[in-house]
Amino acid sequence: METKVYYLNQNEPDEEILKIAAKEIINGGTVAFPTETVYGLGANALDEKAAAKIFAAKGRPQDNPLIIHVADKNIEKYVKHVPDSAKLLMEKFWPGPLTIILKKADIIPDVITAGLDSVAIRMPNNSIAAGLIRLSKVPIAAPSANISGRPSPTSVYHVINDLYGKIDVILGGEECRVGVESTVVDLTGKPTILRPGGITYEQLKDVLGDVDIDPAVINKPDKNLKPKAPGMKYTHYSPKADMFIVNGDVHKATEKIKELVLKYQSEGKKVGVMATDETYFEYKSGIVLSMGSRESMETIAHSIFDRLREFDIIGVDLIIAEGVGEEDLGFAIMNRMKKAAGYSIINV
Repeated sequence: METKVYYLNQNEPDEEILKIAAKEIINGGTVAFPTETVYGLGANALDEKAAAKIFAAKGRPQDNPLIIHVADKNIEKYVKHVPDSAKLLMEKFWPGPLTIILKKADIIPDVITAGLDSVAIRMPNNSIAAGLIRLSKVPIAAPSANISGRPSPTSVYHVINDLYGKIDVILGGEECRVGVESTVVDLTGKPTILRPGGITYEQLKDVLGDVDIDPAVINKPDKNLKPKAPGMKYTHYSPKADMFIVNGDVHKATEKIKELVLKYQSEGKKVGVMATDETYFEYKSGIVLSMGSRESMETIAHSIFDRLREFDIIGVDLIIAEGVGEEDLGFAIMNRMKKAAGYSIINV
């Protein structure tokens, strides 16, 4: 397959290029595009055959549901009912990195929802994404634009590396501002977080009051889990190298990582260290990359997937990562890190 790649000005995207990409969507093709969270791989959410191309290009399991992306808050035709809780969240956080799950209308094909009676919907806060959806005149189903299981793509170069030759069009914009996927909240019953992301648990509680967190978010998911949202069941975000996390007091974690680096180097391994700005210069051995600052979790969220992919390019045998606090945005960051590490954690 020949993949066409277009580079767009994020602030003033070329309407003619967006029309070319929208035509691909209308004709049943696949288009990768930037959002504020990560790059998405899109197809017409109302077209079963088009949606099937997403699963094929990514190598994505068929029981992993997709999120549909819309250009406005008028979602009544896609769901059976819009409860007050959804209206409150849409008013507060849309457009933005929040996905809501509601009972689906019959217009949404079962392939999109993996046979579930609910559908995940969000309105991205990105001019390229918004323009593409608007011109396509259909909701766009879009998981992350990467090979299934790999670190999510936050730049067009990640998308090209994973999917060039497998999809029809790639739209390139700036690096994704948020850097981790949207928060997914199930509103079919008591509001429950199924995936932490760019909107925090604390922010949701401020709006809705009582909010639950699904146990699969905190603990390693059961292999028999039927996922209601992307990222709940399967291995995700994984670098090519083995990875584990050292979690706890920063000073103790740093000392433990130094000790482990020397141990694995003595075994002939090429070791990567995912540090933070505050600890970066303390490491004298290993290949050290900083995720960002502990004083600004936004910087870590923005760069974490890029650092994992950078270690892939370098070609390390093992990655040892510092854990971070799980308050606010740290909850989403640690969720991604735990999944990337296969839940291999050393607590100090």
